[in-house]
Amino acid sequence: MVYIIVFLPLLGSVLSGFFGRYIGSKSSEIITCLCVSISACLSLLIFYKVIYHDYTNHVIIAKWIESGTLNVNWSIYVDPLSALMLVVVTLISAIVHIYSVGYMSHDPHKPRFMSYLSLFTFAMLMLVTADNFIQLFFGWEGVGVCSYLLIGFWFKKNTANSAAIKAFLVNRVGDFGLALGIFLIFYFFGTVNYIDVFEAIKTIENKDIVFLGLNFNAINTICVLLFIGAMGKSAQIFLHTWLPDAMEGPTPVSALIHAATMVTAGVFLVVRCSPVYEYSPLALTLITIVGMTTALFAASIALVQNDIKKIIAYSTCSQLGYMFFATGVGAYNVAMFHLFTHAFFKALLFLGSGSVIHAMNNEQDINFMGGIKSKLPYTYTYMIIGTLALTGFPLLSGFYSKDAIIEFAFLKGSYVGYFAAFIGVMTAFLTSIYSWRLIFKTFHGKYNNNQINFDKVHESPPTMLLPLIILTIGAIFAGYLFKDLLISESSSIEFWKSSIFYLEPLSNEHPPLWFLLTTPLLVIISIPLSYVLFLKNTNITKYLAETNKPLYTFLKNKWFFDEFYEYILIKPCKSAGHLFWKKIDNLFIDRFGPDGISLLIKKFSQKAVKFQSGYIYQYAFIMLLGFSVFLTILIIK
Repeated sequence: MVYIIVFLPLLGSVLSGFFGRYIGSKSSEIITCLCVSISACLSLLIFYKVIYHDYTNHVIIAKWIESGTLNVNWSIYVDPLSALMLVVVTLISAIVHIYSVGYMSHDPHKPRFMSYLSLFTFAMLMLVTADNFIQLFFGWEGVGVCSYLLIGFWFKKNTANSAAIKAFLVNRVGDFGLALGIFLIFYFFGTVNYIDVFEAIKTIENKDIVFLGLNFNAINTICVLLFIGAMGKSAQIFLHTWLPDAMEGPTPVSALIHAATMVTAGVFLVVRCSPVYEYSPLALTLITIVGMTTALFAASIALVQNDIKKIIAYSTCSQLGYMFFATGVGAYNVAMFHLFTHAFFKALLFLGSGSVIHAMNNEQDINFMGGIKSKLPYTYTYMIIGTLALTGFPLLSGFYSKDAIIEFAFLKGSYVGYFAAFIGVMTAFLTSIYSWRLIFKTFHGKYNNNQINFDKVHESPPTMLLPLIILTIGAIFAGYLFKDLLISESSSIEFWKSSIFYLEPLSNEHPPLWFLLTTPLLVIISIPLSYVLFLKNTNITKYLAETNKPLYTFLKNKWFFDEFYEYILIKPCKSAGHLFWKKIDNLFIDRFGPDGISLLIKKFSQKAVKFQSGYIYQYAFIMLLGFSVFLTILIIK
């Protein structure tokens, strides 16, 4: 069964990618959707068996590397953590595949697109089912390559090509940190298998690494390097710049990569390595600080963005910050719970925005929408539910998972924990503001688009609406149905077992009532507040923007991260590259290398050809000269 789950998407990718031109677009769509849907159904069955029958499995597919103490297998490792990820990856992927049939209906390259989606799913499955760091790295790089292909799918658009390259390069920075972390793991343990590393972690608790004459604790160094990899993949602050630009790809790509799969790989990595991180308070503190900073930073930017997909992209960045500071305070199970619920409502919002873009003839600026609620009643309803779940409205899925993160941060009892909880509450309020801004400016008020006739705005086809229905059910019920299993004191310990490690048990106390009520009250209050600001009296927001021009400009330009990197990295690198090309490459390497050698051969040939005169005495002279040189060499020897 586990073989089928992992390799069916690969089969669908190969058939659609290599034989799509022969079997046609419809057959490619049917094959890829069917393969991933079967994997999703079997993943749900595996998850059921894990819950009720304590199912685990460890299948060795083949031997991969055997060299000295390095023994690496291709394997499929199923435990509660990977079983949950199997459900998230395959279910969201299957929904996105089906949605893509309608969304990409007019694209001439559908087989290629469906092939990329399935290949991405396979790479992610290899990542989450690995039993060693090398296979994890294979899946890690696989999803990176597939994200490059999917973001740049419309390769005739310069912006799409630039976004794909940017995503690829920024992720390479994080991947370099991850690779160094894996190298150190092998250096200290002589193995890269999870079980062996986690069992031996205590043996290096007091060991140091000497680098440039400085001593660094081995566990701290390994944890920080692994987290750098997670920062790149999960778009945390400083390595986040690729995520909003990645919206240049088709909307199904945004939903698959940036809602449920690739960006969650970093969270999965930290949770999988909980037996290592529990021995590194320094790394956990760093993760908490980076996570809460990212949550607030991304939410503040989303307040003033106008691209419907970029608003949701920054929301993803912010929610990933929540997940990371949950792991930083030791609440790994709560981080995975939010990852699980977030997959449903964020994919719902992305695909819902795709439905809007589809109806508006590819228009993505919310300032050129408005008043389309009556034209898109189903999409509107689904996006309202997704927004309520995202903001943590009481009794929806986001309420249970996001509030749990804030509560556990508060219960940590440290200064960092209290500060993270405060940032979490503040970010929840900002999340609600920008989410309702999107809803009100998109669906309510006056229709603001002069390029598209209002009568031509239409609801999406059933192939796009059916996936939204499934995601809506998840956005409503996933939190309530799985909260006891995944985060309650008794059931969660029984469920997670050894897949999550705690050096010290999580607090089983309850925060004070005023703290529990703060976030839901702010979320509820933000709805009428947003209505007034963005619909009833928009002059207030204009006044606030004008009177706080520096702040507005700062947020509008995304904290000037792109400009900062342009100034300190991109321009100097371009200048250095140009200088190298002009002064070193042309003047030395080319001159004395390929250009010089070719010129020398050319001149030698021009001289040598003169010997081909046809006169016998000249040939005899050359032969005699050569024979004399040959005899001289023999005599010298």
